[in-house]
Amino acid sequence: MKTGGGSDAAKRRAGERAAEEVEDGMVVGLGTGSTTAYAIEAVGRAVDDGLAVRGVPTSFSARRLAIERSIPLVGLDEVERVDLAIDGADQVADDGALVKGGGAAHAREKLVAAAADRFVVVADPSKRVDRLERSVPLEVLPDALPVVTRAVRARSGEPTLREAVHKDGPVVTDNGNLVLDCAFGTIDDPEALATALATIPGVVEHGLFVDMADTVYVGTDEGLEVLEW
Repeated sequence: MKTGGGSDAAKRRAGERAAEEVEDGMVVGLGTGSTTAYAIEAVGRAVDDGLAVRGVPTSFSARRLAIERSIPLVGLDEVERVDLAIDGADQVADDGALVKGGGAAHAREKLVAAAADRFVVVADPSKRVDRLERSVPLEVLPDALPVVTRAVRARSGEPTLREAVHKDGPVVTDNGNLVLDCAFGTIDDPEALATALATIPGVVEHGLFVDMADTVYVGTDEGLEVLEW
């Protein structure tokens, strides 16, 4: 379900630019996805050159890549603050609202982003939109699936259980939960929808990130675009 699109060169530009914000002594949130992987790799090279940082991974895949790149890791409960979080997005609207969760890691990603003094998003041009329109992932307690499904439909959404690609059955998150991808069409008011989804019993977290991103680096084949709010 994780979105593709965008050239490797564009993703690399965005990821490596975000990594330039990492300074000695920082605690850094390490996001999930193909564009963020370039940032993690760049941080790893800086660590090899003597940069002292600690990383807070947002998923098993981010943790594995960070370990491969020799980045020291800590848990979110082991630090008082996160200085900088770097992560990708599945869609970025002109008002700064995001849809995340294509990699089913949005609950942990939102925790780390919310704990960070600064949240930087990396993306390629395929993720830019005027208004959000992508299905919103919901991480759902397994026993709550029927309840959440009915509640989403009552809010004019169409939920679809995310199925695994290389195994039978649904996708299971790192937290042991299921993912519902919920289509609402064009999302004119992300903040209102975020509030509505957060009030549904059984929803662990939704993939709308509203008023959270400080800067978005959009890598292109020609260079880099910087969005700030």
